Order: sequence, then structure tokens, then C-alpha cells
Amino acid sequence: MRTTLDFSPLFRTGIGFDRVFDALDSASRVQPFDNWPPYDIIRQGEDSYRIVMAVAGFDRDELTLTDRPNLLVVSGAKKGGTQDCVYLHKGIAEREFERRFELADHVKVASASLRNGLLTVELRREVPEALKPRKIEIQGEGFAIPRGETRQIESSKAA
Repeated sequence: MRTTLDFSPLFRTGIGFDRVFDALDSASRVQPFDNWPPYDIIRQGEDSYRIVMAVAGFDRDELTLTDRPNLLVVSGAKKGGTQDCVYLHKGIAEREFERRFELADHVKVASASLRNGLLTVELRREVPEALKPRKIEIQGEGFAIPRGETRQIESSKAA
């Protein structure tokens, strides 16, 4: 039984949240359960993440990382090679794969490396300065007095 969520009432009061609703909708879709290749997602800090994927048997040129807006696609395809040999036992899965990772806004791929059969992808959240919170100084009524300056009002003495 599949439950479909209806976000239309939220569209009446929320403006600019289309991407959030699309992400919720895609997460609710049932996708085939495929746990190959195995991977870990690690949060290293407030704005730093790491994906470690076990890709035993794949070489650098057989792996492809594609960084799209808010989406990281990791895929692998073995190139031809050992067709002339006969396996007595084949336990290393060298099948093609494609793994998709939804990325939050401003999360970018910083680097990727392959070592000892582990593909490591470093991710960083880089919020532009224009989008970071800033403090707004509250001005006086009708005019602004620079902070730290005091004004003294003197009256003229009438004799």
C-alpha cells in the first residue's frame, strides 16, 4: 500500500518551497532496494560531509562522478578485460552501478579519491556571503546618530 502526500494546501501559504516539496515527493517514491555497492555517509562537522563507497575491483577510469545542481551521481562500469579466462568461483561483484545522492542547497563536491578499493567523496556546504545572516542596526526616528557619538544640546543664555 502506497500513501501519496498532497502538498497542495501548503502551496497556498508557502512561497519558494517547491524544491523542498519535490524532495519530499521523490523520497516518498518506492525505489528498488539495492545495497550495492555499500557506502557510508559521515558528517565531519557543521558544514563538512564524506561519502565512502566500497568499489572493489573498479579502477579510476571505470568510475564516474557527476555533480549536478543538488545531486551527486556516482556510477561505475567495468571495461572489457578477462573474457578469455574461466572462473572457478566469482565472488567479486563487478556489475555496473549508479548511486544517486540528493544534496542540500550550497553543498558542493570538494574532492574525490580512490584508495584501497574505497572511493571517498568530500562534500562542503559553502553558503554565499549574500545569503548568510547579518545584523541590521536599528536607526532612530527620522535620523541616524552614529554609534558612540553623543550630542549635547546647549541653549543660548538670554541676559
